[in-house]
Amino acid sequence: MANPVFIRLAEVINKKQDMRVVSVTVKPTLTNCSGTIWFTDLMLQEGPALTGYVPHTESRLTEDSKVWFNGVVRSAETVIVCNVGDTSGGLDVHIYPKSDMAAGSVQLAQGVGGQRVVFPNALAAEDDLALLASVRECTKNGVTEPKEGFYQYSAAWDSKHMVTLEDGKSARVLFELQQMTDGGVSI
Repeated sequence: MANPVFIRLAEVINKKQDMRVVSVTVKPTLTNCSGTIWFTDLMLQEGPALTGYVPHTESRLTEDSKVWFNGVVRSAETVIVCNVGDTSGGLDVHIYPKSDMAAGSVQLAQGVGGQRVVFPNALAAEDDLALLASVRECTKNGVTEPKEGFYQYSAAWDSKHMVTLEDGKSARVLFELQQMTDGGVSI
């Protein structure tokens, strides 16, 4: 993985007349340079102060930082995911029911019930129900599936996740996360 360097540039543009701006043209000009350059997240804003910005997360990923946790849940369990990264990150969750489950009987939540998500449709045995924070998708067997609630994330260090299934039934669960280091942007 390359070590990208992000540099934030800010420039003030003064209007020549007190009129409404209807378009802006940006023409990056480079001289005496070599290498590769990317322009991302161009932001224009009105006012005297800059708002914050968030750099691309690639600079915070650690080597071999993707980890998986497998388990079997019966009825309801709190799963503790160990994220040894220094900061929170999105969590991809796959649920594979061992038997059919009624509509609305499968839920995930963080901690003591926050960030709850409910899956409103019934599930068949061995379906692959995937709630993927990494790509902001919810699928069942690879096809878009509705959800009611939030994508999950893994807090730094230990992260508690409540898995609730139809009473008396079980499912195999797979948690996948990308551990990230806390750190600044190289400037």
